[in-house]
Amino acid sequence: MAAERPTGHTAAPAPSAPGASPASLASGLADERVDHRFKALPPDAEGLTVGALAAERRNLFTGGFTTPVLALSAESVAHNLDLLETYAERHGLAFAPHGKTSMSPQLFVDQLKRGAWGITAAVPHQARVYRAYGIGRIFLANELVDAVALRWLAGEMTADPDFRFVCYVDSVRGVELMEAALGAAGATRPVDVVVELGAGEGARTGARTEADCAAVADAVAAAGSLRLVGVAGYEGEVPDADPERVRAWLRRLVGLAADFDAAGRFSGAEEIVVSAGGSAWFDAVADVFAEIPELSVPVLKLLRSGAYVSHDDGHYKHLTPFNRVPEEGALEPAFRLWAQVVSRPSGEQAFLNAGKRDAAYDLDLPEAQVVRSGRDGSVRPATGVTVTGLSDQHTWVRTDEGVELEVGDWVGMGLSHPCTSFDKWQLIPLVEADGTVSDYIRTFF
Repeated sequence: MAAERPTGHTAAPAPSAPGASPASLASGLADERVDHRFKALPPDAEGLTVGALAAERRNLFTGGFTTPVLALSAESVAHNLDLLETYAERHGLAFAPHGKTSMSPQLFVDQLKRGAWGITAAVPHQARVYRAYGIGRIFLANELVDAVALRWLAGEMTADPDFRFVCYVDSVRGVELMEAALGAAGATRPVDVVVELGAGEGARTGARTEADCAAVADAVAAAGSLRLVGVAGYEGEVPDADPERVRAWLRRLVGLAADFDAAGRFSGAEEIVVSAGGSAWFDAVADVFAEIPELSVPVLKLLRSGAYVSHDDGHYKHLTPFNRVPEEGALEPAFRLWAQVVSRPSGEQAFLNAGKRDAAYDLDLPEAQVVRSGRDGSVRPATGVTVTGLSDQHTWVRTDEGVELEVGDWVGMGLSHPCTSFDKWQLIPLVEADGTVSDYIRTFF
């Protein structure tokens, strides 16, 4: 019997009642209806629920999908999730993967199932998405001074006594703004904050010196609506980063935590949070955090890497710490963007029907990897096929002399970097090695 196909636009289902688990809330995404909002999905699936379409286990190449279409490798995503779980456990690290990479409640659930302490956010909107899907611990790796967002946060913390929220502070002025907004909002319990140590002159955010950090900590101590629970920062911004410079900065961060603890600045904290770790230097974080001395209360050594979930074929392929410690494992690139040849104006040039609206291009151009024949479906390496540029809706391709590439062929491309790949697609097919689409990953950007 054919699945029911209601007519008209069907909005995304609202998350379930407060108190439901992230897994149960994310499972509700299967009830969303497939329609014109979602790029590349089969036109004949219009009106099916996402769950019903996934149950059909269509083939990405023969199941009615239109090009361009972005696919995530089911096997590679599972491998990457497992690898970082194992890595964090091996090195005694808690893990709050940065959710900005995928903004996908389904992937958050997978990360939490693999032992994640919570999920990291960068801005209030991301935290609202996390809360809508039941995330109980959020680390906001930024200073939060938006009065409207702080009022929302105060309400969330009052409504859910078990909700744990931690954010950066890096200035006395920021502390003053937080205190004023939380006081005006009638906050019923203090917001936990960590002083952000900047990675150096010319780096991004953070108090630049230990004296600056102490001034911020003094301001927190004078604020009734805040509680100092640790220190944090981002080693990826260390100027002219190399292993020695990154480790030197991480030791400053650890030293700051020890000095604050010795001065009694963490009084009232049940644990001291020391947090760092993007996707390029988590090996250094693991090494230096292993040196943290015994403090007055237990230490939460919190890693925040996020790009690992999909990895990539460019920027992070070159930067991943696993290149330096291959005995620890290796991440696998999970993205592949498929586009069709729509023009072959000369023997050296071709154009595909994907562009800046579909592919990440901020760090590296897509990399042509395989060609799938439009005639017989055979697949061959994309030898002699090079992406040279992107327009809004076209990929510029140069081909070597004698390379077979014709209109109608599909070209599979690797992408870099993960954050700006996920954000161009609202519903991404999760594809098994044989081309079977087993699920669809919903994103909220």
